[in-house]
Amino acid sequence: MARVAATPAPARVRQLLESTFQVTDEVLRTPLQLTAIDFERALFKRAEMAHNSQTQSDVYAQLRVLREHAEQLPDIFLDALAGQLAAFKEPPKPSAEAHAATFKSMTLVEDTDIDRDIVLHEMARRESFRVTSPLLLLGQRFAVLAAQPAFDPERLPLGPYALCRALRDCGEQMQLNLDAQLVLYQVFDRMVMARHAELIDRLNILLEREGVLPGLIYRPHLPRPSAPRGAGAAGSHTDASGAPARAGQAPLTSWQGQAPAASWASISSELQGAIQPGAAGHGGAQAAPPSAATGSGANPANMDGLHTLLDAARHALTMAAGGSVGAGTMGAAAAVGAVAGSAGMLGAAGTGGSMPQHGGTQLQSGTGHAPATNASAPAVPVSSQVAMSVLGKLQAPAASSGSRHSIADIRDALLSQVKAEHGPAATLSVQDADTMDLLGMLYSQLQREVRTEGPAADLLQRLQVPLARAAIGDQEFFLRDQHPARELLNAVAESGAVWLSDEDSDPLLLLKLKDAVNKVVTDYQGDEAVFVEANDHIQGHLRAAARRAEMAERRQIEAARGKERLEAAKQLANHTIDELCQTTELPKFVQTLLRKAWADVLTLTLLRQGEGSNEWLQREQATRRISEITGMAPGGAADAAFGEEIEQALLQVGYHQDEAAAISRRLSTPGGEDTLVSRTELAARLKARARLGEAGDPDEEEGRRKKAQPMRSDEEEAHHRLLRTLPFGTWFEFTVNQQGDNRRQRLSWYSLITDNALFVNQRGQKVSEHSLDSLSRLMAKGQLRIVTEDRGRLIDRAWQATVRALRSIAGQASNDGESA
Repeated sequence: MARVAATPAPARVRQLLESTFQVTDEVLRTPLQLTAIDFERALFKRAEMAHNSQTQSDVYAQLRVLREHAEQLPDIFLDALAGQLAAFKEPPKPSAEAHAATFKSMTLVEDTDIDRDIVLHEMARRESFRVTSPLLLLGQRFAVLAAQPAFDPERLPLGPYALCRALRDCGEQMQLNLDAQLVLYQVFDRMVMARHAELIDRLNILLEREGVLPGLIYRPHLPRPSAPRGAGAAGSHTDASGAPARAGQAPLTSWQGQAPAASWASISSELQGAIQPGAAGHGGAQAAPPSAATGSGANPANMDGLHTLLDAARHALTMAAGGSVGAGTMGAAAAVGAVAGSAGMLGAAGTGGSMPQHGGTQLQSGTGHAPATNASAPAVPVSSQVAMSVLGKLQAPAASSGSRHSIADIRDALLSQVKAEHGPAATLSVQDADTMDLLGMLYSQLQREVRTEGPAADLLQRLQVPLARAAIGDQEFFLRDQHPARELLNAVAESGAVWLSDEDSDPLLLLKLKDAVNKVVTDYQGDEAVFVEANDHIQGHLRAAARRAEMAERRQIEAARGKERLEAAKQLANHTIDELCQTTELPKFVQTLLRKAWADVLTLTLLRQGEGSNEWLQREQATRRISEITGMAPGGAADAAFGEEIEQALLQVGYHQDEAAAISRRLSTPGGEDTLVSRTELAARLKARARLGEAGDPDEEEGRRKKAQPMRSDEEEAHHRLLRTLPFGTWFEFTVNQQGDNRRQRLSWYSLITDNALFVNQRGQKVSEHSLDSLSRLMAKGQLRIVTEDRGRLIDRAWQATVRALRSIAGQASNDGESA
């Protein structure tokens, strides 16, 4: 603390630095003490597993050193960290060995001497990737304290790189050797780095509370913002046909649970324009109820549109059933039949009249069904509070029931209980009846894309009554963007979506979803905070799962890029040999040896040294020397020294001693002759041998390279050009069978050199590889399509389908009525 207090800075800045260091001490001291204990255990274990007495003796010597400094380890580390904090205005001075921590070219041999800077750099890089956003916010706040540009993670005095620099200083002060320091780094990564995210969050909270950039937020995807939260925002509306605006057609690149949410107010904003003024006037309700216009705080017009649309759809279905309209309305009614029929509600007027019974399981209310209503008695609507109270009595029985039931069954049980408690004339208000209708249709659309045999279907059933209570209690349930109850419904539905394969399932997510649903069913009594808390619990897990998926995906991408570098090296090596064979007449067998064996040598040189290296220039010169020697007339003496050079190069790419010697003799002898090994024998050995970077059968690999694809059609060519411009991370839906079932896969990476594309699943695991050519052909056949942002979230798709279906039948009925 004394070093921090002596910082040459204004008093206010020194006070903030002292506060930040105090928080750092509170967060890290205990993990550092545990690190010393665990480090000692790790050294003991290393000593017990030592292969010889000398190694064991060295480890015991390090243990004696550790015992002298174990209690001082937290103070040594924090003192080194305080020194960096006190000099936070000065950029860190890289050591002479720091350059070793930078990216090194890929090699095919393992380095035995692991440099500690590389280990520390990789540790800090992983941690900075894990807490990117909080680090950037803290870097902005420290920049204010220093009156300098924003600090990047490498310079941040309490960031992951600073912790790793302090750890290295700590290891040197404790006089640990290289092996012991590497063990210390591993223990530190496990014990201390796990608390680094908490430290960064607490520092941000502290500085924000002290007035350093209060309210600062970080939005990393500005080119692709999520849907606006208001209906009047530009670019968020749908067109007259119900198709999303161009802003929603961007490819979806987010992980599960992270997709941008659509604006439900925007989806509903075109309703009144879709229905002509007299659309609902053919015997249905003449206008939306007054309560709809006054009960919705921010957007009453949208709620009016929903009520009017429902009335028009009910009237259209009534006319279609009675045969009083033309074939156009009958076709429209049939188009919506699946939605309306499964909801089981639109066939009745929205005034709370009796609903038709369905074949599904009926929920039994606590007092049984009420006697039949007297047809002459006027209906008396009950308040929304009464409806919510009755639903509260049904909440626990509905959740504990093992049978499947629909929203229509819940409405029947609700209406029956209302009549039993408030008289035969009691019914639901128009507003509440419409809410139940809309919720039933939304559920119907969701269940179309959720696997019925999975656990998500049961969780959706258990959420029905709490969601009905939330929708009746909040008149903006279908208008508010990212309503917490709908967000939880979406998380549950997407966990069992039909586009997920068995490998995509997350058992831990399912467990957390069950806990969240149980909490809602048990605790929800009209307080929205219950949904907020349950949804935050789920979203936290989804964010952690997305980070794990990104890390797994990154490993797959690095492997794919390694294959790309290998393929690019092969292409350059083959091009070099092809040019040589075209300009010089070489024996046919010599050309075969060059294209099979020597090409591997050139490829390995390119991978390890690069195209501009001296080693590659030497290999090119050796290739020309081979053409000069083998182009001579047979019978001359072999170049023994050059043959030895060729043999050593072939040994490096994995050829056996006798094979390398036989090939080198032919490539260093005039005419490519050899009396020891025949051409037939050598050719058979080369054919059975796998080439560099190929693990499969050599004949199959050769066949794949030579297989020619037919010319692409104009449509396929257009799709191919589109694929080459897509951002990495774009989601696709593959049609996997004749029934039209889809599976989502993420285009993690593709190469314009090899035309190869890598796909992973929701968990970042590799699932397939395709060429861009084959993908374009699948897209032309309709067996593959890009998932856009407007189709990213299941609940948004369901709501769009519900509104589009209602708008279609209501608009069609209006047109038919006018033409008649």
